[in-house]
Amino acid sequence: MGSQFAPVPIKSRKQDPAWKHCHMLKDGEKVQLKCVYCSKVFRGGGIHRIKEHLATLKSGNASPCSSVPPDVCDQMQKSLDGITPKRRKTQKVGEEIMRISGGAETQKIGEEIMRIAGEAETLAIEGDANTGLHMFGAMDPLEPCSASGLLVNREVSSSAARDKRKRGRKSSANTNALAFNTSGLGADADAAATLNTTGLDEDVVAPNTTGLGAKRVNNHLNMAIGRFLFDVGAPLDAVNSVYFQPMFDAIVSVGSESLLPSQNDIRGWVLKNSVEEVKADVNKIAAAWGKTGCSVLVDQQKTETKVQLNFLVNCPEGMVFLKSVDASGFSSSSDALYELLKQLVEEVGLNNIMQVITNNDELCIAAARRLADTFPSLYWTPCAVCCLDMILRDFSKIGSINAIIEQARSITRFMYNHSEVLNMVRRYTFGIDVIEPAVTHSATNFTTLKRIVDLKQNLQSVVTSQEWVDSPYSKKPGGLEMLDIVSNQSFWSTCDRITQLTNPLLRVLRIVGSKKRPAMGYVYAGMYRAKETIKKELVKREEYMIYWDIIDHYWRQQWQHPLHAAGFYLNPKFFYSFEGDMPKEIHSGMLDCIERLVPDIRMQDKIVKELHSYKNAVGDFGRNMAIRARETLLPAEWWSTYGGSCPNLARLAIRILSQTCSSRGFNRNHICFEQLHDVRNCLEHQRLRDLIFVQYNLRLKQISRGSEDKEQNYVDPISVDTVSVVEDWVREDICFEDYSNSDWMALDQLSLNTMFLGLPVDEVDELGAGFGDEEIFDRLDE
Repeated sequence: MGSQFAPVPIKSRKQDPAWKHCHMLKDGEKVQLKCVYCSKVFRGGGIHRIKEHLATLKSGNASPCSSVPPDVCDQMQKSLDGITPKRRKTQKVGEEIMRISGGAETQKIGEEIMRIAGEAETLAIEGDANTGLHMFGAMDPLEPCSASGLLVNREVSSSAARDKRKRGRKSSANTNALAFNTSGLGADADAAATLNTTGLDEDVVAPNTTGLGAKRVNNHLNMAIGRFLFDVGAPLDAVNSVYFQPMFDAIVSVGSESLLPSQNDIRGWVLKNSVEEVKADVNKIAAAWGKTGCSVLVDQQKTETKVQLNFLVNCPEGMVFLKSVDASGFSSSSDALYELLKQLVEEVGLNNIMQVITNNDELCIAAARRLADTFPSLYWTPCAVCCLDMILRDFSKIGSINAIIEQARSITRFMYNHSEVLNMVRRYTFGIDVIEPAVTHSATNFTTLKRIVDLKQNLQSVVTSQEWVDSPYSKKPGGLEMLDIVSNQSFWSTCDRITQLTNPLLRVLRIVGSKKRPAMGYVYAGMYRAKETIKKELVKREEYMIYWDIIDHYWRQQWQHPLHAAGFYLNPKFFYSFEGDMPKEIHSGMLDCIERLVPDIRMQDKIVKELHSYKNAVGDFGRNMAIRARETLLPAEWWSTYGGSCPNLARLAIRILSQTCSSRGFNRNHICFEQLHDVRNCLEHQRLRDLIFVQYNLRLKQISRGSEDKEQNYVDPISVDTVSVVEDWVREDICFEDYSNSDWMALDQLSLNTMFLGLPVDEVDELGAGFGDEEIFDRLDE
């Protein structure tokens, strides 16, 4: 493909499933389509020809694709199979209307229906690509965004946009007139109502996002599901549950002959059976605790009136929820919490537990430290997520950083409170949101700054476009401020500097919260890289020490924690890349873990001897396969594969490297903890406790499956579920005289084009190798 071709974004209105498997290219005024699998370019024929190409139809108008995946081929074939029946149905409706009455007027109506439907079918099937693309008008070439690989549309023709709106109004008027004129034709006119495009048609062929071919969308069904969710107050993302489709399939399989469950059924035997199922899943995970060890997590949740503690257990096989306790009465003394933790250790098994992780609340610290004194073979560990959150919080309070964050917030508040502006921005960012919610409020400040930097050229294209100039919002105070900020080079250079300083900390945060690998073998190296990056970026000691002091203030306990040091020592990726002697703090941490976690003195001596084999890469440790695998295998897997000559050390290494560093569970919204802690009836309390046990563990099981679908995992920044972390970025004092122009129904349906998000980055690979900055380790001594 020559350099004269420029990519063109595919609009969210393109509903045909084939659009997901091709790219739009523009050569001058001509628009062409390119297959993403074999790179064949089609200079005509529209999306229908691409679909025939992907369906590998030998009798079609396009040569078959040689590289299309089987599931995509099957999907295209099913989509093509649905076109002919739709056309026949349309013709049948028109013929039926003409048959009803021999009157000339009625016959004209039937002919008009057939003509309009035929034109619509032709446009949808064959002309969608070429006809729709001309609405972009004359464009400058698309430029790549250096920060993230995003493509930037420099300008969208305002006259083309106005033509599009006119055509939309004309089409809507024709449709409504058609519906009105057919309303008096009697019962048989109901068939004609299927042509109404206002969203009330019963069955519509739609692409199936699961890749299993086209399925039918039944609006009566969707409305029934919606009314049920609205009535019971269920979260609207309930349809994303992995259990939603199995429920639907079960209902379909039994048909209408089966009786629906009653309330007594659900809160009775159904809940009881669910408890038994969940307990069976928990027992499967608990069976691995003996080999990999486990971490007891104390997840604290505060409300205006209560302090709630959730107790969980984590290991590489998964996380399980055990119980929830109202700790509002524990504020005066940690004795009650200590007794709870002591009972929990006995239930889980002392020999299985490697550490108890809590946040930095004084109550939790006092109880956990007392527990560690009672049981010398386990550690207390502060939650890494909580520490990182406080570091980022203090970073955001630094004057220069806080000023930039406030400027960026003024942009997003204006965008996300006006539907017309948000629609315009999303068109230029290809559906990618400017706000990126993170796990904590402080982290969201910097993930969003990073996203804004990545979308720099896109945002600049918005405020320099004719569409923006013609918009009334560009003259409002918020629009003028947005123009000033986005056009200010000083703002962008400072943003870029801030993201360079904070990206390594955000990387550690993602490693700590990763479901792919336990964090214990990486968190020490991650924080080293964070301090190293800050030093290289700022150069002058008096400048980077401001940030180092903040990090050391909150991370001192983590640096000095033996488990974190041992995790670094036992990770072959870092151990063998270390230049010179290992710092004494890391070596001492390794020896401390041997003494504390292995009570048997004879076993301790064996492990120390085996450390020499590991250090010198003796035996299997020195094999070429083992050397290559240092970079590719998870540390615990590496020890399991190549640690056979040092079985005692390997057993300890696997248990240490299998641990997490965070006490966080997940977003606990929509779980009825308040009811549990308020109810005083013993029988109902037990029922609610079982219900929460089932709810929490089903959520954890769903999270552990780790869906990679970016659209499925999309989090809407203006959703109430994200308000705790994005409130400062979307909150605006509503001006009631302008409120009518901020209708949420005016928002375009968001269709995220994952092509522009770039390839996923392995955070661990970004840590690199080599740890030669002695100043970082000298700070540990201080």
